[in-house]
Amino acid sequence: MVQLSWVFLGFIAAGVQAAPLYKRIAQNIPAATQKWEQACLAAGGGQRCNPISVTAFSTLLAAPGPCEQQNAADQMIDLAKQLGNNAEMIRLTQIFVQQPRNTRSQPNQPTSQSVPYCQQAPKNAELRGLFQCQFAGANPSVFVGGAAVGSAGTIPFGKNAPVRPPGSCPASPNAAVPDGAQLVDITQNPGVGGAGNGNTGGNTPPPPASSTAAPPAATRAPPPPSAPNTGGFKLQNGKDAQALNAKFATLNANSACATGEQACVNGAFAQCVGGKFVTTKCSAPLICAALPLVNSRGTSITCTTESDAAARIAASGATGGITGSGKNSPPASNPPAAPAPATPAPAPAPATPAPAGGNFKLQNGKDAQALNAKFARLNANSSCSAGEQACIGTGFAQCVGGKFVVTSCGATLTCAALPLVNKPGTSITCTTAADAAARIAATGATGGIRG
Repeated sequence: MVQLSWVFLGFIAAGVQAAPLYKRIAQNIPAATQKWEQACLAAGGGQRCNPISVTAFSTLLAAPGPCEQQNAADQMIDLAKQLGNNAEMIRLTQIFVQQPRNTRSQPNQPTSQSVPYCQQAPKNAELRGLFQCQFAGANPSVFVGGAAVGSAGTIPFGKNAPVRPPGSCPASPNAAVPDGAQLVDITQNPGVGGAGNGNTGGNTPPPPASSTAAPPAATRAPPPPSAPNTGGFKLQNGKDAQALNAKFATLNANSACATGEQACVNGAFAQCVGGKFVTTKCSAPLICAALPLVNSRGTSITCTTESDAAARIAASGATGGITGSGKNSPPASNPPAAPAPATPAPAPAPATPAPAGGNFKLQNGKDAQALNAKFARLNANSSCSAGEQACIGTGFAQCVGGKFVVTSCGATLTCAALPLVNKPGTSITCTTAADAAARIAATGATGGIRG
């Protein structure tokens, strides 16, 4: 049924393209949601995935109205939330809603026209501020129907000025999309939460910097749990971190998990690969713990010291220690004697020795910068050793069976190395770019995330 639907819609698109008086920019529309449908099936969506996928990619044809693509994306987000807030489905939906739509010229005109923007807010907050890119071959000065820039529908909802540069969008903040190309094949970053060229989003990573990398003190983080949409998110972040730590204390290596899920199991960082937790031990004396973010809603999971985790949670205003129970140490999983039968990581190399006088904070910042510079040179095919962790693109990567397994950090987060705050060392976690930059700058290190 999937193939028949795609062939049928492709036939319609081809028929329109053959109209004699129009120049048209078209695309292989089913490709826009193929990866989303695969993620949906992997998340357990079953027969619900394909109908939503077909409805969504059909909105990329020239005929649908300006808000139908966004409405379809809302349906995709709704299903992702029903399937445990599946972060991969949400990320792919955020990219889909920015995919350029097919367009054509007026009769006997030399260029295709830009497609009007939806002029209403999306249902789901995950889509706020996102709008479609335009294809590079579309006339940036004339929209469908002959509308000039500045008139109704030519400026994205919520904005008061034309898009700069013309044709760009948060996922492609520097340029329009090549004719017929799929955003999902060009970028894995939906651009949410950045500030690129006047668009909402646009946190495209800068070019890799050359630097000598220092080894980390393991680990990583999942997408944050939701916090109330009110002020004072720091306290809620602390409580969310406590709740996660209390949940992690109930897990063991045989606990059920969904692919890509992250947790702490028996004090080790755990990632679900193929339906089973793969654990990596934190190097002594570090423990795995959930921590609150400091400048936006959410949490991260990382290897850190017990005192560091307790201090960060206490700084949020949350009381009761790491788990909220009044104790700092997360209780051992039940049964405590059952070690996780997973691929152990080699013990991370010690952090760069702190300078005389104990000024390890600055060194930690520099070490984090060096790691981030190293990660910028890696890709999914880079060689790795079992248990090794890194950042690949914006996702967290763990080496399993000699190959990096990359897990998305979620819509608004990016993977980064961060400095520890109360002893020499670093951690790897999912956080916001602003949070990573702030933590590194707080050590006295200059030059941003990568130095």
